[in-house]
Amino acid sequence: QVQLVESGGGLVQPGGSLRLSCTASRITFNRYTMGWYRQAPGKQRELVAHITSEGRTTYADFVKGRFTISRDNAKYTVYLQMNSLKPEDKDDYYCNAQLWNTYWGQGTQVTVSS
Repeated sequence: QVQLVESGGGLVQPGGSLRLSCTASRITFNRYTMGWYRQAPGKQRELVAHITSEGRTTYADFVKGRFTISRDNAKYTVYLQMNSLKPEDKDDYYCNAQLWNTYWGQGTQVTVSS
């Protein structure tokens, strides 16, 4: 059974940083496009960033220049470095793996508050 396990969420003050990690199991990780999405209560899940198997990255406009996605294929892990966090970044963040199928992690909560 495929598993995506996120970690690294928590409470941070505005302007602070967090690093999310997502470790996958039971997939050929280096072939998958890996992504991070976020979702607020009552809203649709939205793309934050994704990185292809070749390492090409895409970012939502609202995180450009602040967030960086990266992957370590040897560790089956994708990261999201989040800097200059704003209160509006407060959401549940979900890891996504996409190739022929799409898989989701269980989510990790990010709270930005003073």
